[in-house]
Amino acid sequence: MKIATLSAALLGGHFFVMPVSDRVPELKAEALCRATTADDKAMGLALAQSFTDCMRDESAAQKQLSTAWATASGPLRDRCEGEATIVEQSYVDLLTCIQMADWLKSPSTAIRLRGASKDRNSQ
Repeated sequence: MKIATLSAALLGGHFFVMPVSDRVPELKAEALCRATTADDKAMGLALAQSFTDCMRDESAAQKQLSTAWATASGPLRDRCEGEATIVEQSYVDLLTCIQMADWLKSPSTAIRLRGASKDRNSQ
């Protein structure tokens, strides 16, 4: 609160405070992609993702987040940001978390999955 008051005083009484959760967080996707590429190479994966492909995916997710973030609730943004930054900082993980919450909110648009049934073969 002291910072907000000081900011208001320095700006001539205008109060410009934006909560952190109102904007898409700045993540270190480049570090993630470098680490992922190095790990894939060290494991000798045949279908390893290149740094360029990883950065393309992260950049695309970051762009999509600008609209998804604005419509997500504050608690959802906070939860998803926490999950997406626990181990690695990924816009793809952050976007997926928000999209899954939307999917759960609107089950009518979700694909209806049928589980196994013991009567399944009798039809």
